[in-house]
Amino acid sequence: MFRFAHIDYVYLLALIPVFIGLFAWLMVWKKRALQRFGELSVIGQLLPDMANSKLILKFILMMITWGLLVFVLVGPQTGSKLENVQRKGIDLIIALDVSNSMLAQDIKPSRIERAKQAISRLIDKLEGDRIGIIVFAGKAYTQLPITTDYAAAKMFVSTINPGMIPTQGTAIGEAIEMAINSLNDSKRNKALVIISDGEDHEGSVLEQAELAASKGITVYTIGMGLPEGGPIPEYNGNTLVGFKKDRDGNAIVSKLDETLLQQIATIGKGMYVRATNSETGLNKIFDDINAIQKSEIESKQFSDYENQFQYFLAIALILLILDLFIFEKKTFWMKNIKPFN
Repeated sequence: MFRFAHIDYVYLLALIPVFIGLFAWLMVWKKRALQRFGELSVIGQLLPDMANSKLILKFILMMITWGLLVFVLVGPQTGSKLENVQRKGIDLIIALDVSNSMLAQDIKPSRIERAKQAISRLIDKLEGDRIGIIVFAGKAYTQLPITTDYAAAKMFVSTINPGMIPTQGTAIGEAIEMAINSLNDSKRNKALVIISDGEDHEGSVLEQAELAASKGITVYTIGMGLPEGGPIPEYNGNTLVGFKKDRDGNAIVSKLDETLLQQIATIGKGMYVRATNSETGLNKIFDDINAIQKSEIESKQFSDYENQFQYFLAIALILLILDLFIFEKKTFWMKNIKPFN
């Protein structure tokens, strides 16, 4: 297996076009400067040792050397040892409501931001478990296919926002169906955590929850919001410009609908927890998930990697030494070469 230890340094290659542009400008400037003194053919006779071809050759060598040194910094590595690693865990999917009502700030800083913070903390606690993320509003979409790459999972969570799904609504049933399809081939124990305020649900939600339970998926729900609710902010970019209003001009108050979420958890043989300003409820659910028997699977990993940068470094050093022996002036033996005589 091949990988780069410090892939960020690859952006240094973007300087090569800049160097080429500067070199081209330098050659044009040099030519124009010589033209101010007379005809180039005459100046060429006055400066018989001048060799632009060597200058170009030296530049090409320097660009190749630069590219090789960038690869040294990037740190190419090859996997030298493949070993089997036994991991225990479950397959977990989190379905997060991203409808506009999740912007309400009855739970600080907002329902959706508090949910994202809790999911990130949950990911930090995972060991050997696989995680996937589904987002839903009027439609449901897979944000992250099930994976053990926790760093990628946290990155995807940080990008979630209500504007990513234009269709409004709360399609919990579609999100459950998508989770069932994602976990259908899994041989591990499975769990689904739905985080929503439960408003404006669409589709056959309870039927999908029953189907999930029949396939061995334990369904948990977290109610984001307070019973008294809160208004739904409207933003222009990052600036708050007001709150959503109904036809009569009154601010719309989004309230937590616990009934549906409780029913889903009951049918799904899981647990319902209501979030508050002091906790989101994911800790209670995570403790319950940890009690689920974890399956053992075998996975292959490259445990040792060997550095391969030394080959690029050696070639770069050879080119630098070669550059020292290439002079911009014509050498004695090149002066005697007159191919057109």
